[in-house]
Amino acid sequence: MSRPIRIAISGGGLAGASLIQALLQYPHLDVHMFESAPTFKEAGLAVGITRNAQAALDLIGPPAPQLLKRAGAVPMKGVRFMIAQGEGEGQVINEVDNSSGKRLTSITHRAAYLQQLLAGVPAERLHASKKLERIDRNSDGSVTLHFADGSSHECDILVGADGVHSVVRQHVLGKDDPAVHPRNTGVWVVMTLQPYEKAHAIMGPELVNAEDAREHSWVGEGTYMLHNVLSDGQLVQFVIASADEAPPSPGQWRRTISADDIKKLYANWPKPLRQAVDELLCQEPEQQAMYLWEHPPAHTYASGPLCVMGDAAHATTPWQGSGGGMSIEDSLVLSTLLGRATSLNEAQVALKAYDHVRRPRTQRIVESSLGTGMMLLGKGGQTGVEMKESGNLLPRWDFILDIDMLEHRNEAIQKMLDELANSA
Repeated sequence: MSRPIRIAISGGGLAGASLIQALLQYPHLDVHMFESAPTFKEAGLAVGITRNAQAALDLIGPPAPQLLKRAGAVPMKGVRFMIAQGEGEGQVINEVDNSSGKRLTSITHRAAYLQQLLAGVPAERLHASKKLERIDRNSDGSVTLHFADGSSHECDILVGADGVHSVVRQHVLGKDDPAVHPRNTGVWVVMTLQPYEKAHAIMGPELVNAEDAREHSWVGEGTYMLHNVLSDGQLVQFVIASADEAPPSPGQWRRTISADDIKKLYANWPKPLRQAVDELLCQEPEQQAMYLWEHPPAHTYASGPLCVMGDAAHATTPWQGSGGGMSIEDSLVLSTLLGRATSLNEAQVALKAYDHVRRPRTQRIVESSLGTGMMLLGKGGQTGVEMKESGNLLPRWDFILDIDMLEHRNEAIQKMLDELANSA
């Protein structure tokens, strides 16, 4: 074609940054990213990049895998699921380690990873303070983006990486589609990052050890805790979770919980964990807890020249550590397909192929994650001992971790080729 294919990415978080990093290798694509905030930043503390996502990074190619390392990611040598309360307290429900040579998950600071992803992106392609307000589809097939500051941008393809509150999702599905808006699961979390030395001193080397870095998930009776090491062993992430007895108000994203109420929830936990809650999470009289939300299944991720990816497509609960990984998989497939497009028509066919391959997998993960969360909160109908005896917890990750990403990518390529052949 006579000019490059113009691609706009709405949203400057990890999903959008992963995609623009992958697209930059294609000189025939003119890619720009737009972020509503004044600066490119990432909310949240840590993100796990699991084996499947690391395989996707390998296929995207350099420098994608190196960026994760530069962000201080700590590869976990093992993942343990533990009984925190009741019969079997302190026992291991399930454990997996990397003794087989397979990668498990690497934990990285979200902000540090975003910084690395954007470090090599030309400044003229990054646009901050660009809150998307309106999208116009033009008669020639192009798309015009209108921003709150009065500016506009014309493109051929618009990728919505604009998170759980996605504006682009509304245009892909239609504003009256019931799947446009996310739903509150009623589960809340409190998260903190603490200096490694402090956490190590409180919990001891059996639970917090940078030399033998392992992620621990503790299953309580309506309560949960996770902790892992990140930032080259300098920080430890702690997450606690519980569920409200009464449904939260519609649209309620956060709630305030007192330190005393948190301590009551964890009063019967083992001493090292109780101390961690008291000394690392309850130093202030109140804490802001964040509710966990997810998207209902969408009937499509693409509509003409528009598509959604990451949380804009499949916002999920974090129980299987797959939100960041799904975004990276999305980036691999989308970048591969758009990189093969040589015309505007082929670019739109690429979006259809992306939807065909990615939607079934990602929506299955969203559903699986919620069910896994109920188990980890002790609300899945089995005690920790029963979960240990049944052995039905770890296999829930098999379809997520053991996907052949090369085959998955090639399936998308073949779908695009078939679509183009059928339309010829």
